[in-house]
Amino acid sequence: MTLLLDAGALLALERGDLQATIRLKRERSHGSPPPTHGGIVGQVWRSGTRRPRLAMWLQATVVAHLDEELGRRSGALLARTGGSDVLDAALVLLACDGDTSLISDADDLALVAAAAGRQIDIIPV
Repeated sequence: MTLLLDAGALLALERGDLQATIRLKRERSHGSPPPTHGGIVGQVWRSGTRRPRLAMWLQATVVAHLDEELGRRSGALLARTGGSDVLDAALVLLACDGDTSLISDADDLALVAAAAGRQIDIIPV
């Protein structure tokens, strides 16, 4: 099982949300840094501002590249769902069956995960 992080999860960690912090620390204790991708980092990071807590949590994650290949696969997945959030679709494509996602928009991710044929445990933050 891997813990995936969306923008809402990273923002929850930044503001010190206890449940998100416990889940991430538990994941790290098993030696698995949770994945996210660069598009999600772009959602939460704002230039010109100091974000020391967010920067600390990002060091504890694996940030995948949202490159052309992942972008195309995400777009194709969204075409099947009628969805529009490429960042959620890309996060789903990083997941494997049995992974868990801390996410702020659980309903959207569940729809995309189902279309991708991925069984992801979704935990709202």
